[in-house]
Amino acid sequence: MVLGELGGSISRAIQQMSNATIIDEKVLNECLNEITRALLQSDVQFKLVRDMQTNIKKIVNLDDLAAGHNKRKIIQQAIFNELCKMLDPGKPSFTLKKGKTSVVMFVGLQGSGKTTTCTKYAYYHQKKGWKPALVCADTFRAGAFDQLKQNATKAKIPFYGSYTESDPVKIAVEGVERFKKESCDLIIVDTSGRHKQEAALFEEMRQVSEATKPDLVIFVMDSSIGQAAFDQAQAFKQSVAVGAVIVTKMDGHAKGGGALSAVAATKSPVIFIGTGEHMDEFEVFDVKPFVSRLLGMGDWSGFMDKIHEVVPMDQQPELLQKLSEGNFTLRIMYEQFQNILKMGPIGQVFSMLPGFSAELMPKGREKESQAKIKRYMTMMDSMTDEELDSSNPKLMNESRMMRIARGSGRQLREVQDMLEEYKRLAKIWSKMKGLKIPKKGDMSALSRNMNAQHMSKVLPPQMLKQIGGMGGLQNLMKQMGSAKDMMGMFGGGDK
Repeated sequence: MVLGELGGSISRAIQQMSNATIIDEKVLNECLNEITRALLQSDVQFKLVRDMQTNIKKIVNLDDLAAGHNKRKIIQQAIFNELCKMLDPGKPSFTLKKGKTSVVMFVGLQGSGKTTTCTKYAYYHQKKGWKPALVCADTFRAGAFDQLKQNATKAKIPFYGSYTESDPVKIAVEGVERFKKESCDLIIVDTSGRHKQEAALFEEMRQVSEATKPDLVIFVMDSSIGQAAFDQAQAFKQSVAVGAVIVTKMDGHAKGGGALSAVAATKSPVIFIGTGEHMDEFEVFDVKPFVSRLLGMGDWSGFMDKIHEVVPMDQQPELLQKLSEGNFTLRIMYEQFQNILKMGPIGQVFSMLPGFSAELMPKGREKESQAKIKRYMTMMDSMTDEELDSSNPKLMNESRMMRIARGSGRQLREVQDMLEEYKRLAKIWSKMKGLKIPKKGDMSALSRNMNAQHMSKVLPPQMLKQIGGMGGLQNLMKQMGSAKDMMGMFGGGDK
């Protein structure tokens, strides 16, 4: 991920400071210099970085801190708050309302992934119950309407455009009027990509904006743009009232920091980030969880939301009951694999766990892991109900394994690997036996029943080490208390 490297550098700087026996001015300066270097290398604007460093030094006055204070925690919190401030303009974006028609206009540079982002934005809201529609007012780029048409058809979203009309203002007005009559409550207008130097295109953008009167103008920015981000974003802001930013291509190898500087230039919040080419590789951007993940502190509330999304509420108590009985079958493994795949890219989910960062799951490894899970599921599709529901590993003799290999078109060795994985997971699962199950799958009550000692037996040694040993695990257990407790840790408990 674009910011995986930046997050890794900042995490290492904080970890080195935490390992120091005494936190003095020298240790603090080394830590801040390392963070400053990492941000500048990631193309974050120099003035923003300098201001951040100055503010942290003002907040963390080591001479004024009494001996009893936890200096590490105060420094970490100051770094966290300043990074949040850099990404948070302090004002919310326009809020869409279901049933009330909202017009959203997309603007951005050529090649920033604007047309694809329009469809992702529409698809995201369609899944949430909105009735979106797409209007292609990009008459400048050849093939723009074809691309939007193809994307919209795939996502089953109504669209409007023209191969013959060359006036983008006319197309935009006709499209918006048509979809208002069809009672669409989210009308998205895609405009031509442009550079700040192209005065004629900026004039065209202003005319489309005046004619359609959008409720929200979204500036789409490519994360690889670098130091030019600030100037380009400012040019757009001066022409139209940019109300929100979407950063794309966050799955690439670019540095990405420059795109985040766009927040300072437009004084508008980042609302989504694009993390891949596929329709569902589109994340809601929330400053505090994002910075928390960047610093390797995880996003436990986001992780729990992912689980609630993929495991229906009525299935959660049943899953927890099976967990307490320690009775792990191949069918349970199959269901959990399904849930993992539904949660989205593994690296993205991985970075939500405290103590981990996105750079620990390289891009190739992520695809490899997902491919392996799908292979295992194909093999399990060739099993009988008796085999799937048995927790007796001796049932799987060689003739059964040969039949599964033939049925799934895989090698015998691969079936044996899948069964080894099952045994490994069953061993972990068995350690959860006897866990007291709360009523109605109450996750906060579950966390109270699971002490750090219990969890340390379940986690693989490498994972335990990455979290920070027993001390780090105890901190994680505190975070698991409830979503409110989690937000409280980040100064957002009273939302």
